[in-house]
Amino acid sequence: MSKFQQAKDLYKLQKQAKDVKKKLKNIHIEAEEEGIKIVINGEQEIISVEISEEAMQDRAKLEKAVLNCMQKGTKKAQEVAAVNMKEVMDQLGLGMPGMGGDQAAA
Repeated sequence: MSKFQQAKDLYKLQKQAKDVKKKLKNIHIEAEEEGIKIVINGEQEIISVEISEEAMQDRAKLEKAVLNCMQKGTKKAQEVAAVNMKEVMDQLGLGMPGMGGDQAAA
């Protein structure tokens, strides 16, 4: 492979990665647990947190629910990002096993 082709492929990869990043920013993932609702985007940034009045009655339960909800949301966001990045890698012929593509149907 020539250096020109390598540079061209690198540019293509950078452009596609940038496109995926923009796409992930606009994907919102919701996670709910015992009166807590957290919205996270595909880049794993917290968008919003809602806590019901009922959930605020028990501090220990609230703390546990927030933690569980954050973990669920983050895991979902990681899965979405892995699927999207796998698509880019596959297009470039760099498909890597274990990148989450097999979980897309689950």
